[in-house]
Amino acid sequence: MDKFIFLQHYWWFLISLLAALLVTLMFVQGGQTLLLKIGRSDIQQKMILNSLGRKWEITFTTLVVYGGAFFASFPLYYSTSFGGAYWLWMIILFSFIVQAVAYEFMNKPGNFLGKHTYQAFLYINGIVGVFCIGVAVGTMFTGAPFTVAKGNITETFMPVISTWDTPYHGLEAFLDLRNLLLGAALVFLARIGGAMYLIFNINDQDVVKRCYRSVIVNTIPFLVFFLSFVIWVFLSKGYGFDPQNGAVSLIKYKYFLNMIQLPYLIVMFLVGVVLVLFAIGMTIVKKGYSHAFWYEAAGVLLVVLSLFLALGYNNTCFYPSNTNPQSSLTIYNSSSSLFTLEVMAYVSLLLPVVIIYGFIAWRAMDKKRIQASDFGSTGDGNM
Repeated sequence: MDKFIFLQHYWWFLISLLAALLVTLMFVQGGQTLLLKIGRSDIQQKMILNSLGRKWEITFTTLVVYGGAFFASFPLYYSTSFGGAYWLWMIILFSFIVQAVAYEFMNKPGNFLGKHTYQAFLYINGIVGVFCIGVAVGTMFTGAPFTVAKGNITETFMPVISTWDTPYHGLEAFLDLRNLLLGAALVFLARIGGAMYLIFNINDQDVVKRCYRSVIVNTIPFLVFFLSFVIWVFLSKGYGFDPQNGAVSLIKYKYFLNMIQLPYLIVMFLVGVVLVLFAIGMTIVKKGYSHAFWYEAAGVLLVVLSLFLALGYNNTCFYPSNTNPQSSLTIYNSSSSLFTLEVMAYVSLLLPVVIIYGFIAWRAMDKKRIQASDFGSTGDGNM
C-alpha cells in the first residue's frame, strides 16, 4: 500500500471515528426530548437542563469538526452532498442553531419569548435534527441523485463538478424507507442514551424512576427500526467498484460481505450490539444501576464505527449515485491531494490531546451528581 492510499484509508478512519463520536454524543438531543416527560416540576427541569447543558457544546463542536474534516479530506463529497442536498442539510443546521439559541438565552433576563418557546427549540433539535442526520447518513448506503463531471472544472463560466439530478435537493431522501428507518432508530437510540445519562448524572429519585421507564419504552421501537435497517441493508445490493478500472457495479450483499471479508468489522459490530443490549438489560433488570450509560456509549461507538468503515473500505462507494452509478464517490476519487492529506495527518496527531482534555473536563463536570439542593430553596440556579 503506497502512502497516498494509506492516507486515504487513515482519513476515512478518522471521519468514521468522528461520526461514531457524534452519534454517541446525541444522548444530549435525546435527553432534550425527555425534558417535559421526565421533569414534572421546575426544579426537575432545571436539573435536567443543567445536566445536558454542560455537554451540548461538545456535540455541536463534534458536528462542526466532522463537517470540517470531510471538507478537508474528501472535498468532493462535501461539495456534492452539502452543495446538492442543501435542503436536507439546511434543516439539520437550523435545528442545531435553535438548540444553541435555546441554551444561550433560555435563562437570560428579559427573555420575551418565554421558556416554553426555548423548550420547543430543544425538542425540535432532539427530534428533527437527529432524524435528519439519520436520513443523511442513510443516503450513504442507499444513494443519492447526482452526477460528477470533473472535466467541468476547466469551464470558464460554469466550473461546476457536481450537479444534482432532481429539483428537490435532498428532500427526495425522505422517500426511501431505509433512510427513514435509520433516522427513526437514531431518535430512539438518542432517547435511550439521554435517559441513561440522566440516571447517571442526576440524584433525584423521581427523575431517575421516570428515566428507567423511558429506557423500557424507547427500547422496543429502537430495536425494530435499527434491526429493520441493518437487515434490509445487509440483504440488499450495494455499490462496489473495480480497483483496476474504477467501474462501479451493484453487488449483492455488499455491506454484509464487507463485514465478513474484513473480520474486525463484524467483531466490532457484534461487540457493540452486545454492549448496547447489556446496558439496556442492566438498566431494566437492576434497579439503582447508574453506570449503564458508559456501556451504551461504548457500544454505540463501536457499531457506528464499524458501519462507517464498511462504507468506505473494501472497494466500496461510500456515497453512491443512484442516477449515474459511475459518478459514485469512493475514498480514492473524492479525496484531497497527497500533500493536503499528509499535512493534515500531522495536524491530526493532536487529536488524542484534545480527547484527553475533553475526558478530563467531562470528568470534572460529572464529579458530583446534580441534585435539587444545588439550586437553593427557591429553585433558582444557573444552567
